Amino acid sequence: MPLYDFRTPRVYLDVPLAVGAEVPLDRDQANHLGNVLRLSAGDAVLLFNGRDGEWGAELTGSTKRLAARLERQLRPQPDATDLDFLFAPLKHARLDYMVQKAVELGVSRLRPVLTQHTQVTRINTERMRANVVEAAQQCGVLNIAEVAEPAQLKTIVSYDPARLLIFCDEDADVSDPIEALTRARPLPGALLSDVAVAPMPIAVLIGPEGGFSKDERALLMQRPNVVRLSLGPLILRADTAAVAALTLAQAVLGNWRS
Repeated sequence: MPLYDFRTPRVYLDVPLAVGAEVPLDRDQANHLGNVLRLSAGDAVLLFNGRDGEWGAELTGSTKRLAARLERQLRPQPDATDLDFLFAPLKHARLDYMVQKAVELGVSRLRPVLTQHTQVTRINTERMRANVVEAAQQCGVLNIAEVAEPAQLKTIVSYDPARLLIFCDEDADVSDPIEALTRARPLPGALLSDVAVAPMPIAVLIGPEGGFSKDERALLMQRPNVVRLSLGPLILRADTAAVAALTLAQAVLGNWRS
C-alpha cells in the first residue's frame, strides 16, 4: 500500500496538472486554505484532478488570490475501479453520508434509482458531486466517481447485462452472503478462488427502506448475471446497508482481493 500524506491539505482542481504549472485557486478554496487553515505563500498543498495523479505544490500569491505552483508528482493516477453503486435516494443528511462512504469504499459511478417505494424523488446531483469531491479530498482517493442523473428502476435493470448485479434484498433466502458472492463466476466453470483474474465489473443495488415491490423483485430476477443477496438477520437502514454491501462486494469480488 502506498503511504498517504494526510497532514498536508489536499485540493481538487479540474485543470491539467504538470510540473512547473501555476494554477489559480477559486474563492472557496482560497478562503479555506488562507482563512480557515491559516496557510500562506510558501506552504505546501497536494493537488489532484482525477486524471493526472497527486502532485506536491507550493502556495503562491496573497490570501485573496492564492495559486499553487506544481513541483512534482507524488502518486501516479491509479486504474479506476469498475464498481457501480445503484441506490434509492435518501433525505439530505443521510444521502450525503451514503455518497461519502461509497466514495471511500471505491465506487466508480453513483446512479440514483427511483423505485415504487422511493421516498425521495428530487435529487440534487450537484450536491452529490460536491460530496464526492469532498470525500476524495479527505481520504486520499484520486479517482472522482461519476454521478449519473436519476433513472427509473426498469431502465436500470436492462443496462450493461454483462455486469454482475448484486441485488440486496432483505427477503432473499441466502444465509451466507460471502458464499453467495464467491460463487459468482468471472469465467465459465471457474470459481473466483480457482483463477487469478482482474476485478470483475460489478453493480451493487440498494433499495429504499420500504423495500422492493413484488413486481420489482421479479423484474430484477429476470436480468442475466444477478445475485440476490441478504445482508443478514439484522434490519439495516439504507445508508448502513450500502456500507455493508459495498464492503462485501469489494472484499469478495472487487479490488480488495490480494
